Amino acid sequence: MLEFDKLSLNVPPTTKKRVIIIGGGFGGINVALNLDSRDFQVVMFDKQNYHAFWPLLYQVATAGLEPDSIAEPLRKLFDDKDDFHFRLVRVTGVDPVEKSVQTLIGDLHYDYLVVATGSKSNFFGNAQVQKYAFPLKQMTDALNLRSQLLQCFEQASITRDLDVQQSLLNFVVVGGGPTGVEMAGSIAEMRTHVLPNDYPGLDFSRMHIYLVEGLDRVLPPMDPESSERAHKYLTELGVEIRLKTLVDTYDGQTVVLKNGEQLKSQTLIWAAGVTGSLIDGIPAESIERGRVLVDEFNQIKGLSNVFAIGDLAYMKGGDPEFPNGHPGVAQPAIQQGQRLAKNLGQLMRNREMEPFRYFNKGNLAIVGRNRAVADLPKGVHLGGFMAWATWLFVHIFYLIGFRSKLVVLSNWIYRFFTYQRGTRLIIRPFVRKEDIKQQEFLVKNEMV
Repeated sequence: MLEFDKLSLNVPPTTKKRVIIIGGGFGGINVALNLDSRDFQVVMFDKQNYHAFWPLLYQVATAGLEPDSIAEPLRKLFDDKDDFHFRLVRVTGVDPVEKSVQTLIGDLHYDYLVVATGSKSNFFGNAQVQKYAFPLKQMTDALNLRSQLLQCFEQASITRDLDVQQSLLNFVVVGGGPTGVEMAGSIAEMRTHVLPNDYPGLDFSRMHIYLVEGLDRVLPPMDPESSERAHKYLTELGVEIRLKTLVDTYDGQTVVLKNGEQLKSQTLIWAAGVTGSLIDGIPAESIERGRVLVDEFNQIKGLSNVFAIGDLAYMKGGDPEFPNGHPGVAQPAIQQGQRLAKNLGQLMRNREMEPFRYFNKGNLAIVGRNRAVADLPKGVHLGGFMAWATWLFVHIFYLIGFRSKLVVLSNWIYRFFTYQRGTRLIIRPFVRKEDIKQQEFLVKNEMV
C-alpha cells in the first residue's frame, strides 16, 4: 500500500473554470454530464467509485437483483468526457472563504462548488434503534440486510426453540413511504413464491411481516386513493400494517412500540425517514430541518458560487409550486443537476441564470407482482397491472448504462415466468458485534 503522507489529489492545473462536485448521485452526475468541457474542468469527489440506482436498492436486499446490475462505475460514465477527473476520497469539509475543498489527502481550489451529497437515514435521535436496526441507504446496507434475511431463514430451519424460530421469522419494516412499502411487499412475495421451496421444513404461515407507520396511511406523499390501493395490496399479501404507531426502542431482539405493543424480531428494517448528508464548512444559518437552504438557482444562501442540489437542497419558497421544498426522490436531483449545468454556462458568459422549476412527472410505488400505484400528471391515478407496467418501464428507462438495463430487464422477465429470485448466496455473513450467539454459530460453521 502507498504511504498515506505521500498521497495527493493529483489534479492537473487548468486555465478553465474549475467545478468541484461532491457526490456522484443523480444530481452530481447530471451536472457533470451537461457541463461543456471547453469551458470547465470538472473534478468529482465521492467515497465510492460507482453511481447506483437507489430506487432498486430494496431488490438487492431481497436477492431480486445483484449489486452490479444497478450500479455503474463513475469513471466509465465519463470515459469519453474531456478534462473530467474523479477522485475516490472522502471530503472532510469546505472553506467558502478560501474557495477550497478539504479531503484527507489534500485541499483543492474551486471556482464553483456543487454539493450533492444526498441524504442518510434519520433515526430521530434514537441511538438504540440506530445501533440495531438495518437502514437501507447504501449498497453495503442492502448487502448486510440480504445476508441477515438469508441467515434468519437458515437458522430458523435448524433451531428447536420455537420462540427463537418465531423471532427469526418476524420482520418489522418501519416507515410506510415508498421504500418501506416496496420492502414489505418484496419480503411478502418471497414468503409466497420462493421460501417454501428453499426451506420445505419451515412453516411459513408462522412468518410475520409488520409495516409500522407513524401517520394515518401508507405512502403519505401520494394521493389518498393510491394510499388506499397500496394498503389493500399489502393486506392481500399478508403484511400486517400498524398505522399511527411509532417505535420506542429496539434491542436487537424485541421491538417496543409507543403504544406498548412488543414484537419479537431479530430484523428491524428502518425506512422511516432521511436527513441531509451535511459536510463541515457550511454555515449553521444556511441549514434548516437537516438540509441546506438554497435559493431558486440552487445557490446556498449566504455563500457565493456554492450550490447544493438533490436531497440535500431545501429550496424553501424558491419554487412557487413547492414552497416547502422538493421531494427527496431522483427526479428533482436530475432536473436540478441539468438546470445548474446550464446556469453555470450562463455565468461563464455573464448572462443571468434561470430559476429552477421542478416538473413533477409523477410518483410510483410497487407492492408486488401486478400490484403498484401511480400518481401521474393531470390527476391521473393508476393501480394494478397498468401501474406495475408503468413502474417497470420508468425504472428501466432511468437506469444508467445499457448493460444495467439489459441485466435488470432479463432478471425481471425471468422472475415473472419462474417466480424465482436471485442466487440467494450468503457471500458476506452479517453479524452484530454484540450478538455473541450468532458469532458462535458462524464460527462453528466456518462461515467467518
